[in-house]
Amino acid sequence: MRILTTLRPTPDWPSVTPEQFVEFRAAQNRLRGSRLLRPLTGRPDRAARITDEPFDLPGRRLNIRVYRPEREGPPLPLVIAFHGGGLISGFPDQDDWLLAHLAVHCPAVVISLDYRLAPEHPVPAPVLDAYAAVPRLAELAPVRGADPDRIALLGSSAGATLAALTAIRSAERGPGLRAQVLINPQLDWTDRAFEYPSFTENANSPTASPDECRAVPRLAVPESFDRRTISPMYSEGLQGVAPAHIVAAGLDPLEDQSAAYADRLRGAGVEVTLTRYPEATHAFLSLPGAVPAARQARADILDHLHRRLAGARRATAPAPERRIRR
Repeated sequence: MRILTTLRPTPDWPSVTPEQFVEFRAAQNRLRGSRLLRPLTGRPDRAARITDEPFDLPGRRLNIRVYRPEREGPPLPLVIAFHGGGLISGFPDQDDWLLAHLAVHCPAVVISLDYRLAPEHPVPAPVLDAYAAVPRLAELAPVRGADPDRIALLGSSAGATLAALTAIRSAERGPGLRAQVLINPQLDWTDRAFEYPSFTENANSPTASPDECRAVPRLAVPESFDRRTISPMYSEGLQGVAPAHIVAAGLDPLEDQSAAYADRLRGAGVEVTLTRYPEATHAFLSLPGAVPAARQARADILDHLHRRLAGARRATAPAPERRIRR
């Protein structure tokens, strides 16, 4: 992973100001297009058609990245994705390797939302974008050749915050969901997140240092905002949410949040598969060239979506389980 730390410059997280972070992010975005990174980030499946489109919500225009199989038949399932980045950085195209593959091999129409980012648009702006986008995308599903009755949400890291919160909201308000996929999820935005054993045990992670984890809430969330309200871990309304596939990375400071949330979901009667990849780092599914476990994790996600999105009715689910990939 040494090459990763070399190509991934970081600011002085404990002292960085919002203005300094915006400048750093701009420099980081210029690096994203570097050919040096392509062996790490992987190439999207050539059988996928990828387009970027404007997407209007009340009072703002966002963008979406749409992945479709080259050969489309009957209406396909719809997978709505949220990229990671702590709600302060990131773009949909960082997940091209994963999402294009899912579009081709599920097959499905996959749409990744380019939601607003802090510090320019602090919380709750990204959450409100997710809440507004999912029902609108469900409504427009037939226009894109997708089936509004077969929808899954997928999110990585802070994107998993948005996926989990929206799944909770959808259980009460719709649209109906078949599945949710939470990848190395950030589920606790309170200071309690720094007390999980994995936060200390994986302090040397190359992709989510303790300093970075502490800085992200400071940059993304207003000081007076109650961070419990954006923490799925503390939600009281988990009954009836979509079956979950949770991907835990064994070298991730956030790892213990996955098991804790899986327990909460099971306590609410929700079907959960928790799969742990011992040698994986945070954000490893965006770095398949650096972390071999990414391919197995992608295959497991595809299997979950196959089972949950098959047919006109909910697929019969196996018993909830915990798997460890060695």
